[in-house]
Amino acid sequence: MSDTAPQYTTVFASLENFEKGGVDVINDDPKNYVFSNVFEVASHAKPYEKIAVAKNMQYVLEAIRAEGTSEWRATPHDEFALVLDGEVTIELFDPDETLVDPEASGSVAVDGDPAGKPMGQVVAGQGHMTMLPAGRCYRFTSDRPSVILLQTIDGPDTQHRWADICLS
Repeated sequence: MSDTAPQYTTVFASLENFEKGGVDVINDDPKNYVFSNVFEVASHAKPYEKIAVAKNMQYVLEAIRAEGTSEWRATPHDEFALVLDGEVTIELFDPDETLVDPEASGSVAVDGDPAGKPMGQVVAGQGHMTMLPAGRCYRFTSDRPSVILLQTIDGPDTQHRWADICLS
C-alpha cells in the first residue's frame, strides 16, 4: 500500500481556456445523455442571450455571455446569477409598479429605465453568486466578455438549442 495520495490540480475554465468534457458511456446509448459545456455555449452566444444548458421540470440553467450592458429585466420569482468567468456588475432596482405578472415564468425585458428606487449593486467575480429578488429589476454590465450561469424558471426568452449544444 502506498503512502502517497494521488495529486490533483483544479483548473478553472474560462472563455479563453476550456476543455470540452464528455461522458464515459458503459453499455448504453450516448443519446440518452445530455452534455454541454457552458463556456463553449457562451463563446458562441450573442451578449445576453439566455441559452438553456440544463433543465429539470420547469427549472433551467441558462448560459449567458455578459458583454457590455444588458437591458433591464424584471423577474416574478427569485433567480440566481453565478459568475463563472470575468467580472459582472449587477444593478438592482425596486420599481414603483409591478412590471411582470407574479404568476409568469422567467424574466422579461423592461422597456427603458424603470421608475423607482435603486437598491444598490453587486460586483461579482468568478465564483460569486447573487440573488436577483422576485418583483425587482436587474441589469448586468461587464467590461469584457464574461460568463453567467443563471438559475431560473423556463420563460419566454429561454432559448433551447439542444441539437446545437449537446453531445450526440
